[in-house]
Amino acid sequence: MTALLAPGDRVGEALVVDRQLGAGAFGEVYRVRHEHLGLQAMKVFREVTSLEGTDELLEEARLLSTLGHPNIVRLFDAGVVSTSEGQRGYFTMEYVSGGTLQQLADGYRPALPIELAVQVIEQLASGLAAAHERTPPILHRDLTLANIMYGYDAERLRIRISDFGLAKSANPITLLASAQGTYVFMAPEVLRNFGYSTASDVWSIGVIGYLLLTGLLPYDDGSDVTKWSAARFKRRPHAPSAFDPRIDDALDRILLQTLAPLPRDRTESAVVLAEQLAEWRRTTKTPAQRAQELVEEATALAGAGELEQAAELMEQAFVLAPDLRLQHWMDLARWRRGVIW
Repeated sequence: MTALLAPGDRVGEALVVDRQLGAGAFGEVYRVRHEHLGLQAMKVFREVTSLEGTDELLEEARLLSTLGHPNIVRLFDAGVVSTSEGQRGYFTMEYVSGGTLQQLADGYRPALPIELAVQVIEQLASGLAAAHERTPPILHRDLTLANIMYGYDAERLRIRISDFGLAKSANPITLLASAQGTYVFMAPEVLRNFGYSTASDVWSIGVIGYLLLTGLLPYDDGSDVTKWSAARFKRRPHAPSAFDPRIDDALDRILLQTLAPLPRDRTESAVVLAEQLAEWRRTTKTPAQRAQELVEEATALAGAGELEQAAELMEQAFVLAPDLRLQHWMDLARWRRGVIW
């Protein structure tokens, strides 16, 4: 497929195309340089040919952009540009240098480190909460690994939700909007054409979180994901801790609640999910902290002659923090041989 624009093409008086960043069925994304403001990203729509059509798609995205939320990409401008296929609508937005969440996930296959994955899920919930708190709520309806961007502030990862082009203000009476999105991230009620709600956006976060923590999709039974299948959603997904024992029960519960097949049983909005994750972080020890506690418990048990129990706890500590094996492997070896000191 021929690109709509080429490096060096001018867009208006101030923008020059640098290079293409990506392309999909809906449009193409380019890195562009603004004469005065530096690097920006620009999305060019394949089917939208007028400024009016572009403005209609961007109504809610512009509204969210005015909030200045750190986890939502800022929009700058919109217009129409001459492309290889004729006039096409475009908009410019904040350029995020890191890449997409898909690229981040690909770099950590099969799964992200727990702390990094939780950072992403937390920031996703925080950004989307700003949309869900609007009256009526603004629904994204198309959260995927491809339209979530990441970069770094100092040394801390920061994600930004982009592509609210499919977002739509929910009906103030039903709090629903028509079904759109990308199939593998769609909630069961959306696949059944029952409409989209804040809980449907939460489902998408849950699928993303599960994928980042396990490398797997939560309800993947090999069937066609583009079709509704009651049987597929009857099997409860394995808890993420089944794939990584360093994940605690509380995080399991939070994530699995986002994936409840029925909206009434699911976390109702990103606002609630953000609160749950904040509470989890306040009350939960890091894997390294818990591992150190296990080392201390194991040492105490060994001193009391409970060598078998001590060895089991030390093995658990090594799972939580593999670096501890270098410090304590000799202790474990002695305990396995029945030697205290």
